[in-house]
Amino acid sequence: MSGFDYAHGDTSKGERKTPTAQFNRIALPEKIAKIREEAFAREIPTADDETLNFICTLLAAVQPENILELGTATGVSGAVMLDICKSAHLTTIERDPAFYDEALKNFKCLGLDMRVKAIHADALDAVNTLCGEYDFIFLDCAKVQYIKLLPALKKLLKRGGILLADDVLLYGWLTGEVPVPQKRKMLYTHVKEYIDKVTDDGELFTTIINVGDGLAMSVKK
Repeated sequence: MSGFDYAHGDTSKGERKTPTAQFNRIALPEKIAKIREEAFAREIPTADDETLNFICTLLAAVQPENILELGTATGVSGAVMLDICKSAHLTTIERDPAFYDEALKNFKCLGLDMRVKAIHADALDAVNTLCGEYDFIFLDCAKVQYIKLLPALKKLLKRGGILLADDVLLYGWLTGEVPVPQKRKMLYTHVKEYIDKVTDDGELFTTIINVGDGLAMSVKK
């Protein structure tokens, strides 16, 4: 989606580069790399190298079998996760019909469609229809929904499972590196509320990671 809004992550504003970003590059299978390059060219929200490299490293270690993703876009991050976790199944939720259709085509082209359950719905509606437990949840949809989604995601997350929320440092706004634009105060407040909630939650171990535009990694006790 061109001109992607702050609620998802605004590619037009550029990425917040951490000091270690230069070292955290990602090597992807050729077909996935091509889909990702096309997404970048169209300014479609796609995880940067540093973030994707972190996800790959983490998943290579924990090897989840049941993954939930909120925010499919064109399927790049989902495809990467399934490539790393060869026996995993992915449930992925996307509200934008064009992204949803494109992701389905990409999963099929990559030979991953049999391991994917794609849901076209708003994340808040979809999570309440899910059952079972997930080893790994990647939260990368509208940022204002993070705090609203948290109770349902905690129920879906198995003990020892990981909830990884992307873009939580909001271009340096949350750390105070960059002043919060006046028109983005509400977004800042919602994301700050999410960070406060997961770091204070007695059922979660949480760390905020200065990778990409910020990750909140929570493990259910």
